Amino acid sequence: MTDRNAPTAHPIHPLIAGRHSPRAYTDAPVTAEQLASILEAGRWAASCFNEQPWNFVVARRDADPEAFATLLGLLGAFNQVWAKDAGALVITVARKVFTGNGNPNAVALYDVGQAAANMVLQAASMGLASRQMRGFDVERARVELGVPADNDPVSAIAFGVPGDAAKILPPDVAAKEGLPRVRKPIGDFSHVGKFGTSFTG
Repeated sequence: MTDRNAPTAHPIHPLIAGRHSPRAYTDAPVTAEQLASILEAGRWAASCFNEQPWNFVVARRDADPEAFATLLGLLGAFNQVWAKDAGALVITVARKVFTGNGNPNAVALYDVGQAAANMVLQAASMGLASRQMRGFDVERARVELGVPADNDPVSAIAFGVPGDAAKILPPDVAAKEGLPRVRKPIGDFSHVGKFGTSFTG
């Protein structure tokens, strides 16, 4: 595996710098214990009024082959090429209303995103890699996964043991794995007091 640590401009935690989104996974399984820890990390994410508006539909490749095939089949064709080797797949779902009063929850997607971020960092801490996707059939997911009407499928996440892209992936996909990791400088998106005055650190 090549070094994929982020070329940061300022110091950040090594776990965050090292987290990236590979497409190459070995055939090693994700264990029930590992997946439980990943979900536990999602469980302890912050949320508005502690609403916890997330649900996760999960399947491990080795332990839940039929469920895994269902989740894999929801992904776009390009994502299926590499995600078939992942040890586990997860579809994240957001409940759009507050359970107590039925009012719309304007930050449900934000909170589900926080839970997903916890999950991928937990996975990284255990030596597992992950890749998050929007490239899946949302409407089919609603039907095939039995998603309640007041919920929305949000994203798919693949988890697994990272492998050698050159040996595992088709050449055109493997070529994407070596591209430089690039982010906008913080001054492009951070503003002091109001838009137009950049924070540069």
